[in-house]
Amino acid sequence: MSVLKKDPNWWRGAVIYQIYPRSFQDSNGDGVGDLAGITARLPYVATLGVDAIWISPFFTSPMKDFGYDVADYRGVDPLFGTLDDFDRLLEVAHALGLKVMIDLVLSHTSDQHPWFRESRSDRSNARADWYVWADPKPDGTAPNNWLSVFGGSAWQWEPRREQYYLHNFLSAQPDLNFHSDAVQAALLDVARFWLERGVDGFRLDTINFYMHDNMLRDNPPLPPEERNDHTAPKVNPYNHQHHIYDKNHPQNIEFLRKLRRIMDPYKAAAVGEIGDSKRGLEILGEYTSGEDAVHMSYAFELLSGHEPLPAAFIAEVFRKVAQVAPEGWACWACSNHDVMRHVSRWSLTDKAARCYVTLLMCLRGSVCLYQGEELGMPETEIAYEDLRDPYGIEFWPEFKGRDGARTPMVWSGSEPHAGFSVARPWLPIPQSHLALAVDRAEAEPASILQHYRRVIALRHAHGALARGLMTQVAVEGSVLQFIRDDGHETLLCVFNLSESKAQVALPTCAWEPVAGLDEPAEIEGAALVMEPWSAVILKPVDLIKIT
Repeated sequence: MSVLKKDPNWWRGAVIYQIYPRSFQDSNGDGVGDLAGITARLPYVATLGVDAIWISPFFTSPMKDFGYDVADYRGVDPLFGTLDDFDRLLEVAHALGLKVMIDLVLSHTSDQHPWFRESRSDRSNARADWYVWADPKPDGTAPNNWLSVFGGSAWQWEPRREQYYLHNFLSAQPDLNFHSDAVQAALLDVARFWLERGVDGFRLDTINFYMHDNMLRDNPPLPPEERNDHTAPKVNPYNHQHHIYDKNHPQNIEFLRKLRRIMDPYKAAAVGEIGDSKRGLEILGEYTSGEDAVHMSYAFELLSGHEPLPAAFIAEVFRKVAQVAPEGWACWACSNHDVMRHVSRWSLTDKAARCYVTLLMCLRGSVCLYQGEELGMPETEIAYEDLRDPYGIEFWPEFKGRDGARTPMVWSGSEPHAGFSVARPWLPIPQSHLALAVDRAEAEPASILQHYRRVIALRHAHGALARGLMTQVAVEGSVLQFIRDDGHETLLCVFNLSESKAQVALPTCAWEPVAGLDEPAEIEGAALVMEPWSAVILKPVDLIKIT
């Protein structure tokens, strides 16, 4: 077992770097990234100054949903390597001071998992109730109106049992029945297996989908004016329902408490993904409040929108957090493997991208960065014939899927396939990405990569930014400002989120910029003059606490 000394609260304010293993580094020349490739690139990750890595699924899988359909929770898919490769990755990561979080997909398995193969065989086997089975209506149709996130009914007919099974995602991803004590025990054993192996925590996929309504009641419809595209693309009928019975079951919290009790002796932490566009922040508060709850929850508010998020929107998010999750802990991100990269989603200039990551590092909560965003990588336009994502294939061309955010890392601007592989990658690397490659960014002191390093270091240098309270959130035109305070230091964080110069009044105090941020700060009397897309962090000169 690989061991890394750690504070049990290491996760509070941590910066976590997400690695999508298929697209990080290929070590064996098959065009697909793998665990050995990740290990080889860990020294680079460590230079970013992040606290931990989160590795998307690498378990044995038929890859219908690229690893989010697990066929063996304790096995490494041969595509990615072996358990020995994973142990080596842990060893190297810990030696570099990096904690390792892995992606546990507990709400469903692959239909190739031995548990499901047994469960589907008949109605009397030992695992007959390990999945969500239901009889058809008298007319043979599905038990209720629940819909799959990936389109169509959430029910699939199984002729061997003459019943339907529930799948909130692909039909090849049957949902486990969390109302079964045996299922919960088996999944908790999975967590123990990886904790004993040395992992430092988990990213928990779709934690609000674990349990369903046992009465299988129909979801009510959503009025057209309340539909949005946060949980699913707008062309997906999933958005037409208020999902009160197929997810967000109150007993989800009880399972998460059991998991927390298992994790605590290992000083491990979990970040849960909540897929809900209606009550996401409220559920965050419910799931992460208290010493026995899940540690933190992945918040989607900054993963939304198709224009740069304005100051007023961000202020409203934190007003709502203070209202519905005052004791909760969020994990903020702008990009991940499931959404369009934010540089493209918000059509950001280089200066705007720098401003948003500085803002991200100043927010209360923890932070997830997605591989390649530190290079300014934009979304890739994928031709239909190159698509691999079943989600995109289903809803093309109105929704082009997630492949555009999953193209390989670009390590070298001159090597074949950008240094990712010696073979043709599983997804194409656009020529335009080569100019953003790591080797070129390393050689340029003014690159966005170097800016990421500076603002990550700034967060770690100031306890107020990493773990302090966030108060006095205010908006003046395009300018967002707030106070971060941990009882030892007080910082004023100010952001001009626009293309125009701005002037904002400062609280009554003498201020000076903190070291480590390369933004100009022009203070004229009691006013701060800000350049477009600029960030300024100030500290009181007289060390008087701001109230």
